[in-house]
Amino acid sequence: MTNYQKLVCFTGLLFAFAANLQAQNTFGEDLSFLKEHQEVITLTENHGKSQLLVSPSLQGRVMTSTSNGLKGNSYGWMHYDLLASGKFEEHINPFGGEERFWIGPEGGQYSIFFKKGTEFSFENWFTPKELDTESFDVIAKNESTVTFQKKMNLVNYQDFKFDIEVNRKVSVFSQKEIEKDLNIDLKQIDFVGYQSTNEIVNTGTQAWSKETGLLSIWILGMFIPSENTTVILPYKNKLALNSSYFGTVPPERLNITDKHVLYKGNGAYRFKLGLPPQNIIPYIGSYDSKKNILTIVKYSFKGDTTYVNSVWAEQEHPYEGDVVNSYNDGPLENGNQLGPFYELESSSSTRELKPQEAIQHLHKTYHFEGDKADLNRISKHVLNIDLNEL
Repeated sequence: MTNYQKLVCFTGLLFAFAANLQAQNTFGEDLSFLKEHQEVITLTENHGKSQLLVSPSLQGRVMTSTSNGLKGNSYGWMHYDLLASGKFEEHINPFGGEERFWIGPEGGQYSIFFKKGTEFSFENWFTPKELDTESFDVIAKNESTVTFQKKMNLVNYQDFKFDIEVNRKVSVFSQKEIEKDLNIDLKQIDFVGYQSTNEIVNTGTQAWSKETGLLSIWILGMFIPSENTTVILPYKNKLALNSSYFGTVPPERLNITDKHVLYKGNGAYRFKLGLPPQNIIPYIGSYDSKKNILTIVKYSFKGDTTYVNSVWAEQEHPYEGDVVNSYNDGPLENGNQLGPFYELESSSSTRELKPQEAIQHLHKTYHFEGDKADLNRISKHVLNIDLNEL
């Protein structure tokens, strides 16, 4: 068992629960639940049909969203038991949420999750509290936008101290904004779209260097799995797929074409995939053929090649990491499971920052519901794939 598998096994023992009620929940039911247990801010557009719930106490994460008001489908996966408990665990708190802010690298000699000199094992792995349990400050908000700020002091495996300011702004899109951004027509389609604009500022007195370690912005989204959901990772050039995070992925779990990597996002088998900069087309997505839900994630990518590596080991190439990742949850060796859920993730590049310099990352999430033919037009245009061929 790898170190990461031990960690998830450990947290699985802590957080395993008997049934996944997410599939039955409407957005309104999730709103009522969150209001009972957490502080939430509701952002709305499209006469109340497009809504999302944002939690200041959980680092400004988007917990869930809908394209059809209170009675519509709720798209984000949430860990109800943990959210309701009001308790914090030692290593990590997997609250869920369909879009959350993190910082990399997670592993390696520049990790911010391990203390200097410790082994890369789950016993020594701790999520920084600033990314796990501490709240973000609300700087401004209105009906469609909320802005957060958080000052952090992080220490990496080299004992280098990062003084940073995080600025995060979450905004829900209007119909016109979505149509313009994706160059599509949304007639007869229910929709919700939003973006997070994220920034890390070096507020310290020292410049950052590759020799002492760099940081990156990492955005992760947890979604509800099903046997009818296909995850879609478009790519270009010769594929350099990273599929070794948790051991070899059985070939029958993947469908690799000359343009896409596809898998069933059913939360029934655990693995993680990553794509490096040379393969990037800045979109990933998924399609639920039963509910006719098409999800598209678009992220900022400008051709940079310096990405942090989060593997739990001393690394030969610590700045040759992945731009995008997708994780499919599944049972552990002991039968316990954190989810089920699947994840769509993107990361910023990194660079050596002088004091007061910053890096930014933009992450956009879209959900569409409607007739398959209407969704297929969007899929073929944006993801370059025919839904009928999945």
